[in-house]
Amino acid sequence: MMHIKLLSSLVIACAFALTLNAASTPTELLGDWSLDLESGEPAWMSVDEKDGNPLVRMRVYIGPDGPYSVTEAANGRLKFSLRRRRVAQGSDVFIESAVDVGIRNGKLDGVITRTATDGSVNNRIRFTGKRIPPMPQSPPDLSKVRFGLPILLFNGKDLSGWRPHETDKINGWSAQDGMLVNTTPKTDFSATGDHANLRTEAEFEDFLLHIEFLVEGNRNSGIYLRGMYEAQVVDRDSRMQGIQGPGAIFGRIEPSTNAGKPGGEWQTYDLTLVDRHVTVVLNGVKVIDNQPIIGPTAGAIYTDPSAPGPIYLQGDHTTVRYKSIYLAPVLGVQ
Repeated sequence: MMHIKLLSSLVIACAFALTLNAASTPTELLGDWSLDLESGEPAWMSVDEKDGNPLVRMRVYIGPDGPYSVTEAANGRLKFSLRRRRVAQGSDVFIESAVDVGIRNGKLDGVITRTATDGSVNNRIRFTGKRIPPMPQSPPDLSKVRFGLPILLFNGKDLSGWRPHETDKINGWSAQDGMLVNTTPKTDFSATGDHANLRTEAEFEDFLLHIEFLVEGNRNSGIYLRGMYEAQVVDRDSRMQGIQGPGAIFGRIEPSTNAGKPGGEWQTYDLTLVDRHVTVVLNGVKVIDNQPIIGPTAGAIYTDPSAPGPIYLQGDHTTVRYKSIYLAPVLGVQ
């Protein structure tokens, strides 16, 4: 009799576990989302399911995107915590961020609760979101893409058509001898600094971008396509290699080879973005061939791939020079 009761208990427990797993990932949350935070910070979220359990990625501006373990899944909502971050470099105080998200009245509804380990921060940031369409099942046929006439983005004389992204930071950008130059005292690879990033006034859909850059050894910058996807700017021998190195879509797509040049030499990027697929040619070598980009890279200021965005250059990193910047927009597919 005891064996029968034990077997019955196990059956009930298994049935309960299966029911819990089946309901653990709200189907209406599945997919990718461009988020709209009250704080104005750019953010993105992706909800998937693995082995019956929710798998969540979320990036708020320069932060990592996980994946994060869901601590609670009930009533169509998910709860999880982002990786905690230091209040400042070298500080022993951390910000902890708890996320609660679900669908309410047919719309994404979430809140991020931020608290500091010393009690100095305690706030709630509400957010909504727009569902991002699924990635196309196949890459575009680039042989059938029609490009328009190239548009010169930098006239070599002044910053016409460009503006600093942050109005509260130092503007280190200037036009010098036909070059777009960013001058900063920064020498390390930390994520942000006190100098402003730079963006085009104009916003673009799909395109081919040609841009030339020069960085010294152990220096870096980045070129964001549509303000979303960063093409890494470093020298050949940088300590940042592979998925973070020359020719990479930073943190997303690793180049097939290191085609970079030594620090202090001019390098050339030809970057084609069509239908959320990217082709990267660095110094005449194709290092990424029509690959899909899943989600914005760290530091992105736009997170909706269905909307146009600017060309955006990192200025809060180190000194860098750019020139010969032109863009050929995609007109259509034959």
